[in-house]
Amino acid sequence: MGASQSSTSEKTVHEFTVKDARGKDVNLSTYKGKVLLIVNVASKCGFTNSNYTQLTELYQRYKDKGLEILAFPCNQFLKQEPGTGQEAEQFACTRFKAEYPIFGKVRVNGADTAPLYRFLKQKKGGFLGSSIKWNFTKFLVDKEGNVLQRYGTTTTPLAIENDIKKALGEA
Repeated sequence: MGASQSSTSEKTVHEFTVKDARGKDVNLSTYKGKVLLIVNVASKCGFTNSNYTQLTELYQRYKDKGLEILAFPCNQFLKQEPGTGQEAEQFACTRFKAEYPIFGKVRVNGADTAPLYRFLKQKKGGFLGSSIKWNFTKFLVDKEGNVLQRYGTTTTPLAIENDIKKALGEA
């Protein structure tokens, strides 16, 4: 499946297969019925501490109500995720007690953008176009795999808690 084809053929996030931190395929259809918060993460960014802390807090609060956070390490912004996907996973799980999945490293912009991110950007463009501007851009996805909203780096995870609650059917 070519990356250029991916941006037009898939209709929901659930149609994608991605790599976990160890390089194994993960079919996102396993998340059907869950609200997803998809985030491009980095371990050496000025936004790292606040975002990982708040992502972990949201996950603890809503994981039993149907929230899944899918974190995708990315090294495209000032090389702030220099290690492997496994190193990024170890960092998040050790330092921030992340229990949500940390996937393999991806590219979120450019010709070799990961198909999932090409799809996310096509569904919800951002300020000044569709490209991802920095680490910790967040996409909220409903239980059916439809992209509901996109949030920039400076929107903290806790700032979108009400949107998460609505997607979960709690608001």
